[in-house]
Amino acid sequence: MKALKTIIELLRKTKEWIESFAMKPHAMLALFLLAFTESSFFPIPPDVLLIAIGIAAPKQSMKAALWCSLGSVVGGVAGYYIGFALMESVGIKIVEFYNAQEVWTRVVATYRGEAGMWFLGGAAFTPIPYKIATIAAGATQMPLVPFIIISSFGRSARFFLVGGLIYFFGPKVKLYIDKYFDKLSIAFLILLIGGFILIKYLLR
Repeated sequence: MKALKTIIELLRKTKEWIESFAMKPHAMLALFLLAFTESSFFPIPPDVLLIAIGIAAPKQSMKAALWCSLGSVVGGVAGYYIGFALMESVGIKIVEFYNAQEVWTRVVATYRGEAGMWFLGGAAFTPIPYKIATIAAGATQMPLVPFIIISSFGRSARFFLVGGLIYFFGPKVKLYIDKYFDKLSIAFLILLIGGFILIKYLLR
């Protein structure tokens, strides 16, 4: 229980730190960079800053969704490169950091089968860890052009959905997040862990 409280407090501080960028002149650049890093190694999803920017300026939420999508896809290409050229030196360390060795084996096997591109599309849109999907795509030498196209559709669909909700319901979303942050933090942890479990379930 104490460990859970510590994690929630850490998430709260991380949320506040990320949200501090929302009102700064370079907020969109910060969002781009967060989306970029999350697609290849960073654990915190860019949705946090996307929501913060949207709430601070609801009319900018769709623009923010565009920057978020672009950053995520470019970051996905970086993840692809890690798998393609740096798997032994960098990629394997990322897999080990997330304790995802078993998941990794199944993802690689899926990419080498007929369902690889379908899995990539799911990872781009759902809580399935996108970073594992991008690195595996490079490691298995998935054709780059289809990788970029599928990633673009999946990530854009996810972030423009969030941006659209913020555009229409921004203030209510902030009140809800602030009121139920602890419960939402637990839900986030469940989704984060659940993403890996979902891979095991889908690929067993």
